[in-house]
Amino acid sequence: MFGSETDRKNDRYGWIDAAAPELLRASRELVENNEACRVSDQAVAQILTAAIRLYVAKSDGEERTFPPIAGERDSEMTPTELLSAVSEMLRALHLGPMELALWYRRRPDEDSYGAGEKP
Repeated sequence: MFGSETDRKNDRYGWIDAAAPELLRASRELVENNEACRVSDQAVAQILTAAIRLYVAKSDGEERTFPPIAGERDSEMTPTELLSAVSEMLRALHLGPMELALWYRRRPDEDSYGAGEKP
């Protein structure tokens, strides 16, 4: 629907595509410099909420999936970072590992996240 670069520039939400790489770069820099405290808790929660909402809307609404984490494997995020965030998100909604296990499902294109890699 909004495939071309011209479409994105004329879209009132096109700024999100332009801001995303800068946000990723800034987060990487803040963490590397041990300065994550410079971003408020509220801002982090709003960014995370927006990202989750958009991911679910795109994957479920468009009946497709795509890698939810930037980069290859753990180039942008460690397993510890991911699991810490998931644990806190579950806790925030009063959910636990059992609910996660009930919702977890294998996707038909699950192998695409690690394409070409041997287990």
